[in-house]
Amino acid sequence: MFRLPALAMGIISVMLAACAREQARPYDLVILHGRVLDPESGLDAVRHVGIRSGKIAAVSETPLTGVRVIDAARHVVSPGFIDLHEHGQQEDAYRLMVRDGVTSAFELEVGTGDVAAWYAARDAGQMVNYGVSVGHIPARMKVLGDPGKGLLPAGIGGSGTATEAQMAAMEAILRDGLAQGAVAMGFGSAYTPGAPMSEIERMFRVAAEGGVSAHIHMRGGLEGLQETIAAARAAHTALHIVHVNSSADAEIDAFLMAIKAARDAGQDVTTEAYPYGAGMTEIKSALFDDWQTWPDARFGLHQLVSTGERLTRSTFGKARAAGGTVIIHGRSEEQTRAAIASPLAIIASDGFIENGRGHPRTSGTFAKVLGKYVREDKVVPLMEAVRRMTLAPAQRLERRTPAMANKGRIKPGADADLTVFDPATVIDRSTYEDGTIPSAGIPYVIVGGQIVVDGGNVTAARPGRAIRAPVDAGRR
Repeated sequence: MFRLPALAMGIISVMLAACAREQARPYDLVILHGRVLDPESGLDAVRHVGIRSGKIAAVSETPLTGVRVIDAARHVVSPGFIDLHEHGQQEDAYRLMVRDGVTSAFELEVGTGDVAAWYAARDAGQMVNYGVSVGHIPARMKVLGDPGKGLLPAGIGGSGTATEAQMAAMEAILRDGLAQGAVAMGFGSAYTPGAPMSEIERMFRVAAEGGVSAHIHMRGGLEGLQETIAAARAAHTALHIVHVNSSADAEIDAFLMAIKAARDAGQDVTTEAYPYGAGMTEIKSALFDDWQTWPDARFGLHQLVSTGERLTRSTFGKARAAGGTVIIHGRSEEQTRAAIASPLAIIASDGFIENGRGHPRTSGTFAKVLGKYVREDKVVPLMEAVRRMTLAPAQRLERRTPAMANKGRIKPGADADLTVFDPATVIDRSTYEDGTIPSAGIPYVIVGGQIVVDGGNVTAARPGRAIRAPVDAGRR
């Protein structure tokens, strides 16, 4: 009979004892008795989650001991929600989105023209993790000399035609942004009518070179969608159509069919939706360049964010001259429901808040999906909704940004970004008149192993960190 040498037996004994001590040592944080949902593995069962050093260390069938213990009985423990489309990248917006269960928020549609500076401005730590794209819109605004002071062009940056030299300058800005760690590339052809599809395709090719997805607010209805898909296919670019509900309007079924057809043909195309019937944008944007030709009835669909008032022809003209943001009503509940019901649509807010004013999607997108469309209307199964809030957005970014492979999952070694919600009470509460009312039914949110929402209240913890693609040190 084979016998291990005494030295080997001693080493094994020491190792086993060390493992036993490690298992007995209390975790930094334990979440007990929760219904754990992990969309990657399909786990849907009562489990106990142990967290150490910002990571999930154990998912156990038996109770664990921790320095801090949260009893999540009758609650769901989900990966933290990942929002791919959040313009509000500052403290007041973070305070709202974290109470909606968001643990990572990205500005990918518009993005920035200076990626390094964007990240540097947030280096001190935030409530949530954060990331940004390098954007065609800000690059175009800079190169063409647009007078706009906000996110979007207010003149030549949107309507002007770029020369060959100007397009080369845009390409240089985009390449620099990728070298500085941008996680994606942003586009808004709806806001840049002066950019022909040939220009968009040319910039798509830069995205393809960098291995990033192109996130686009596209123009032109169903025909524009087909042109955008064709341009991405020609450029070999991964494509993400933002807010399919607002881009499609009444053509939502045809939009979803076209995206599915492209995917079935092997093209990398994804999309997203938010659960509200109204959109919001800057009133000086190119979307409203034809406002003087509108019939009088159309103005009443527009609501000024700063005051909450519905506009008339006269007040719209004054508001456009002054600037600011406007909520645009008009989509039916059936259109919203079709987008949220589709398994193609990642859930993303398109949120934005400034000076305490904004759209309810900033503070309520994820809770509304869970409360209205999962619990009340039964449009989406709970696990499927969680997948589209967590795993799906992580997978959209992880090819370019390796850190995302550790998010959107509940398993040992994954980042301890977690959302604990009550499936019986979770709901949005904000309105078009007051978009700052926090969601209900989300008592605990954990980012990097630290509790940022504790019993429904935002804590002083600022564990959020930059989510950034690899940086090219030679071009930083």
